[in-house]
Amino acid sequence: MRVDIITCVPKLLESPFNHSILLRAQHKGIVEIVVHDLRDYAINNHKQVDDYAFGGGAGMVLMIEPIAKIINQLQSERAYQEVIYMTPDGKLFDQKTANRLSLLGNLIVLCGHYKGVDERVRERFITLELSIGDYVLSGGELAAAVIIDAVVRLIPNVLSDETSALTDSFQDSLLAPPVYTRPAEYEGMKVPEILLSGHEAKIEEWRFEQALKRTTERRPDLLTNYDI
Repeated sequence: MRVDIITCVPKLLESPFNHSILLRAQHKGIVEIVVHDLRDYAINNHKQVDDYAFGGGAGMVLMIEPIAKIINQLQSERAYQEVIYMTPDGKLFDQKTANRLSLLGNLIVLCGHYKGVDERVRERFITLELSIGDYVLSGGELAAAVIIDAVVRLIPNVLSDETSALTDSFQDSLLAPPVYTRPAEYEGMKVPEILLSGHEAKIEEWRFEQALKRTTERRPDLLTNYDI
């Protein structure tokens, strides 16, 4: 997979992609993440990529011309299955969307900033608008990092144990069950005996029951998508 990220503050994205699972995925050649500075496509020598909104009001708006330049250039080099715009009024990102995106080959992610982008960008170029929650960030960079992390970890061979991603919360519309590790007892707090039994079928049954219990208590809204 290749992910091209368009941003006017590229330094915000240096850390998220240079550590842990995402870094290893890039070293393995499984994913290529390229961050593009929108100011390299500015309309003038002052590196201008934004302007005041027509009609007045506070805040600046990212202009269509720099964005069109870079998207047209990228699309002339390869085919992209989705051109994603990070925006608070986009579709709420979820595990189902992450699963679908992980099966694609090339993605463009456009990070909004200031008051957003000229609406004509959304009309002409964007194929998918995503939000990570009902709140507003200073820009789309951190939201883009969240989505890319969630998507890349699902790609085969990214995780050392491929079953890990398949048993994450939300994969089956349930939250993950409790997990334990050594020691088996700590200050009188014991690991459930079933997990020490070695009986795989009973352990899986316990995990399912605990996942259902936790989901019922914490996120009952998820059960509308689950056939009990």
